[in-house]
Amino acid sequence: MTEIRRNKGAAIPVIFIFALFIVVFYYFSHYTGLKLFILGLLSSPLFIIAYLLLSYKGPKKSRLYGLENLTAKLPAIKKAKGHVPFKYKLMWTAVVVLIYFALTNIYIYGLNTSKTVDVFASFRAIFAGASGSLMDLGIGPIVTASIVMQLFAGAKIFNLDLSDSSDKAIYQGFQKLLVIIMIFVEAIPQAFGFLVPDAGLVSNIAHVVPGYGEFLAQSIIILQLFFGSYLVFLMDEVVSKYGIGSGISLFIAAGVSQQLFTGTFNWIPSTITSPLSLSNPPAGAIPKALYLFINAPGSYLTNTGMEQILFAQPNPMIALVGTLLIFFVVAFFQSSKIELPIAHERVRGARGRYPLQLLYASNIPVILATALLANISMWTLLFWDSPVLSKIPILGHSHLLGSYASAAQISALGISSTTPTGGLAYYLYTPNGLSDWLFPILQPSVSQSVLLGHTPVEELIHIVVFMVFLVGFSILFAKFWIETTNMGPDAVAKQIRSSGMQIPGFRRDPRIMAKVLSKYIPAITIFSGAIVGILAGAADLIGTVGDTSGTGLLLAVGIVIQFYEAMGREQLMEMHPLIRQFFNGG
Repeated sequence: MTEIRRNKGAAIPVIFIFALFIVVFYYFSHYTGLKLFILGLLSSPLFIIAYLLLSYKGPKKSRLYGLENLTAKLPAIKKAKGHVPFKYKLMWTAVVVLIYFALTNIYIYGLNTSKTVDVFASFRAIFAGASGSLMDLGIGPIVTASIVMQLFAGAKIFNLDLSDSSDKAIYQGFQKLLVIIMIFVEAIPQAFGFLVPDAGLVSNIAHVVPGYGEFLAQSIIILQLFFGSYLVFLMDEVVSKYGIGSGISLFIAAGVSQQLFTGTFNWIPSTITSPLSLSNPPAGAIPKALYLFINAPGSYLTNTGMEQILFAQPNPMIALVGTLLIFFVVAFFQSSKIELPIAHERVRGARGRYPLQLLYASNIPVILATALLANISMWTLLFWDSPVLSKIPILGHSHLLGSYASAAQISALGISSTTPTGGLAYYLYTPNGLSDWLFPILQPSVSQSVLLGHTPVEELIHIVVFMVFLVGFSILFAKFWIETTNMGPDAVAKQIRSSGMQIPGFRRDPRIMAKVLSKYIPAITIFSGAIVGILAGAADLIGTVGDTSGTGLLLAVGIVIQFYEAMGREQLMEMHPLIRQFFNGG
């Protein structure tokens, strides 16, 4: 453990801000006694981290080195010392996926599921979680932490050189710490706003600690959310170091595949409490179509039956067609590559090609962009509805930030309490199929329950703003991702050089090779971010079976293809150690 030089005077402003935070929170929440103490206990780590950053006086430029001793103590999965055989990689991957499915079916102890509000309902496909379970937050904290790291690294705030091994270790260590912070940032609002504790648990605790039953029950829920979310993070590390591909990607693909299957083949009626009928057909797209074709008279099919089959939620046939269309388009782009000729510098005649995938940044940018949308949705709802946050000046209960339906509107229109009706949240709200935007624009008089009081022009602006946001941030995150994961021209040039290869016709100088690669990599990075954003947005506009969302569908297809290719590479490396050396960068 290295000793770090510090300016202890930095503690004074940190303590002052901590005290001010407690006073402000007391003013808005009126917490006293034990509640205020627990609040201080939960928030104190943030201020300790702030002190460790501000007080750093070491030789390194980045203040993140002030956290070096702390991040070194965080639980982590050790990297394998040698090569992990393919059969063991396959075994670890399967075991982790099975554990993930088990955790999605273990519900939080002491939770009143009937009163729980699923804030991330429309984002479940990419968050790889299950509402009310230990996986309620899913990969949300991991992705949110990655967003923050990407933005900070892209803005050069960290002052780190990620090609340097010590700087990269500090970067990765801080990312682990940020994941823990983000778990609490997402878990605390959930537990105090939307995950309602069971009345029995509250009553039992109140018998022991009078006046603190609900507060301590919510604290128990937070601890369970932390356990589940950090377990997801560790499982992702297990897959990355001992399995095949990425754990996060596998969790997403597993959840989306389950939704796609049930959305396509589910024979259970749409309203479970009522028997099958023409007005209550099976929920799955194919069973619904077959049921109506077999049981509905010709007049019914002519008037409303075909519309019910093609466009009516849930799982209309147009959504199944759109799902298949997106599947084939993504498969095409995923398999398309730009191949650069390379040759071995010493072995004459030893030539090959270095492939640059057209979707160079993969599906990571759209994950980050959609996660940003989910966080905007959650926080705007909290600022509108939370007893504490809604009282904050400017942000609290702001119609510009986002307004939500009242109890009367929810009852009259049959919409969810998480559906925004105005403000920024409305314009960034993810549409769900043609019936959610196109038909209301074309027939506004019969679609007021969908328009929520807005005009067709405002609904059109909503769609344009949503698409511009999704595509724009996908491009932005694609550029950040390439730079922070050593996939830029300089890093690829060094990788080619370290493997003993060169680009024919050019000197074996990394700067020359980087200049050649700069003609391709930046362009396909922007194209990659734009195309995944467009495809995800288009799938949302068309609709998908199982309500997987466009991003979820896009990710599942891309992940399955990548996993198949990764398995092929692993088998190839298993047979040819020299190829393994090339893929590992020397």
